Amino acid sequence: MKHWRPFRFPPLIDGAPLEPTAAAEVQASAADGFRQGMDAGYREGFDSGEAAGRDAGYQAGLQQGRQEGGAAARDEALARFASIAAPLDAAIGQLQRLCRDYQAAQRDEVVELVAKVARQVIRCELALKPVQILDLVEETLAALPASAHSQGEVEVLLNPEECQRIRELAPERSAKWRLLADSGLAPGECRVRGAEFEADAGCQQRLEHCVDSLREQLRADPAAQAEA
Repeated sequence: MKHWRPFRFPPLIDGAPLEPTAAAEVQASAADGFRQGMDAGYREGFDSGEAAGRDAGYQAGLQQGRQEGGAAARDEALARFASIAAPLDAAIGQLQRLCRDYQAAQRDEVVELVAKVARQVIRCELALKPVQILDLVEETLAALPASAHSQGEVEVLLNPEECQRIRELAPERSAKWRLLADSGLAPGECRVRGAEFEADAGCQQRLEHCVDSLREQLRADPAAQAEA
């Protein structure tokens, strides 16, 4: 059986213990090395951080500069376009007003032409067949309440010339009412009068109603104006 004995490691520094002065120098040297290491690490970290920050700041500034520059260029282009387009917009607005005025004038001319043609047609029809005025009288009486013209005699006021011709051409129909000549009525005009009513049965007010309807239709519907 073997016997073991303890082994003692030799001291790192041979010889006698360090003098106080030597120990202080060793500590000072270690502290100086530590400071140098700290300074070197600080400078390296500062330089690395400064470079990274400079690069990041450059990229951020570049991106911001591009955005601000693009926005400024866009605003400037829009402002320049607006200044250039302003006279064109004014010209377009004036042209639109001229077109509306022209269409309104054209509409009025169309209505007046229709009214003129209608008057001519009515005048020719009544000249050939004046008895047609009695049809207007019957339509007017039919539109009134029966009680309005059931009492008393109905008087029909006509233009003197037409009154005479109607009596000659249709004596049977003329006998249904009392025909009276009225020099204040134009050809084609007629008034119906009873004990409790008086109504216009002439052509003029009917024509005016039709013309007003046509004018409103043309004003509301440009397509109808084109057709007219």
